[in-house]
Amino acid sequence: MPKIFVLFAYVMLVAFSAKAADDMSLIDLFGEEPKKEETISAPAEVKHRTEPEKKQKEEKVRVDDEGMFSFLNFSFLKNKKKVEEFARKPDEPQENFLDRMTRMAEEGDVDACLTLGYMYLYGEKGVARNEEKAFRYYSMAASQKDMIAINNLGSLYYSGIGTEKDVNKAVEMFNKAAKLGNKEAAINLAFIYLTSPSKNISAQRIIELLQQAAEGNNITAQYMMGYSYYRGFVVPKDFKKSFELIKQAAVSYDEAQYELALRYINAEGTPRNYNNAVKYLNQSAHQGNVQAMMELGNILAAGTSYQKNEYQAYIWFNIASVYGIEGAAEKRDILERILKIEEVLQAQSAAETFKEKPSEMTQYIRQTFGRNLGSYIDKKMGYHAPKKQSQDASKKQEREPSQPLKLL
Repeated sequence: MPKIFVLFAYVMLVAFSAKAADDMSLIDLFGEEPKKEETISAPAEVKHRTEPEKKQKEEKVRVDDEGMFSFLNFSFLKNKKKVEEFARKPDEPQENFLDRMTRMAEEGDVDACLTLGYMYLYGEKGVARNEEKAFRYYSMAASQKDMIAINNLGSLYYSGIGTEKDVNKAVEMFNKAAKLGNKEAAINLAFIYLTSPSKNISAQRIIELLQQAAEGNNITAQYMMGYSYYRGFVVPKDFKKSFELIKQAAVSYDEAQYELALRYINAEGTPRNYNNAVKYLNQSAHQGNVQAMMELGNILAAGTSYQKNEYQAYIWFNIASVYGIEGAAEKRDILERILKIEEVLQAQSAAETFKEKPSEMTQYIRQTFGRNLGSYIDKKMGYHAPKKQSQDASKKQEREPSQPLKLL
């Protein structure tokens, strides 16, 4: 929605009396058109060293330095069975956990290598972070053809963690791990091919990799595949297939929940259903997805497609304003002039005490891929959303769905 229109609406509300504001329709201000610019991004938890990208030869693949790939935070530290296996036997020498793991790793125990790699990479179990040691132990496990270690080693090569950055070496590792059946490696490889300037990789190969992971119920792959069908990246546009795949990922992933809500709003691949849209927006917003907060606030404030709830809309706009989302503070302030003072104070307390509760899957994807998968892919594929039309013109056409969150 054009900023000038928001400003105009704000001035009108200031000019009118409180009663006039109560009677005023907010549909024009809080139109339910999904917005594309209201996004935030967060870096991956483990940042790579920045260095100039080296020139690649012939079939070599190039990608931008934007973060670490999908990395399995793999450790047996929380696995009770493995903890028992790792426990010192009566006839074995007295050792602390680190000494024991180190001895077992040097003797060739793959599980011990993986655990040490994890400990040194993230500084777990009281061990100081040491990227070089993490790389060494993952390399030791990878040499024994462990597919988890090979995938993680590829991530380290890609990000330049514990070693020199080498994208082509990363591709080699991801290829090996994917052939061994590692779903995360298939996603990593598909992403490189999908967003790389290289033209030597067939569309069929990308789809095979994504399908390999998606058919293994990998939520990241299901979402990426669904998004590709929605945009028509590599595969022909197919709203029905897109809807089905995104719905599978929406079981726990916040961005998928947000995008699924937009499919219900815009009747893309499914009949329009605002009850379902609000349900998934609520799930996504409670996980901390600010796009979902804004969309939910718009729907509840307008009250044209779903029961009006200006109080709840105020809460969502107030929370989103903390993240600096464009338009959130203005919409909050407009509602503040409409609500009763006791409602405003109560809503402010609710917003202040709000704590996002991301699922384990959402946390994992945010940590390894970042907060915005779809818009990152849009950027790499050269997709640009159509320019917004005037308010009157936009009402006559289908609403453009929002971009989802960022990859890497």
